[in-house]
Amino acid sequence: MTTTDCRPLALLTSLWFGGLILSGWHPFDRATWWMEVAPVLVVLPVLWGTRRRFPLTPLAMVLIAVHGVILMIGGAYSYARVPAGFVMQDWLHLARNPYDRIGHFAQGFVPAIVLRELLFRGGGIARGPLLTVLVLACCLAISAAYELIEFGAAVWLGQGADAFLGTQGDPWDTQWDMLTCMIGASVALLLLTRLHDRQIARRLPPGR
Repeated sequence: MTTTDCRPLALLTSLWFGGLILSGWHPFDRATWWMEVAPVLVVLPVLWGTRRRFPLTPLAMVLIAVHGVILMIGGAYSYARVPAGFVMQDWLHLARNPYDRIGHFAQGFVPAIVLRELLFRGGGIARGPLLTVLVLACCLAISAAYELIEFGAAVWLGQGADAFLGTQGDPWDTQWDMLTCMIGASVALLLLTRLHDRQIARRLPPGR
């Protein structure tokens, strides 16, 4: 990989580094902040470790960068208290702060493209219905796993996990979160597949 090829990852790292500093300066709850930004702290070393043998497409990198920022904002305020969410709540006359839903939409939208790339380029799954079904199934599995993590946090921390859970009193919050994730994944596949295919073609070895 050339120096130029590393620039998107370097920009992402700079963006996330600044975001982590800002969001972690005085977060609403320090434990919640750590739990919310944990995926960023895991993904960044993985991206650097695989940058030479498996560089992701620009589309995937941009989506990952944006998703990281969404997580950092949620960690700074807790999802139920994000100011932009209150603005949307007033505009749309909603009963709750919708930022949590935005986060779970992104939880499907972003992994759908990343998983599609991994399954096609690394897993040898051809484009078509099977690839689409596998991507949607994996996104749903990620969402379910995250809900189990939230369940574990609730059992471990008790009331201290309320900010992390962000249920805002909705008994069906878990189900809505998973549905929102699936909607996000479906929208990503509908809107971005052609662009993604063009970018993937530039990453493939000649003749494939």
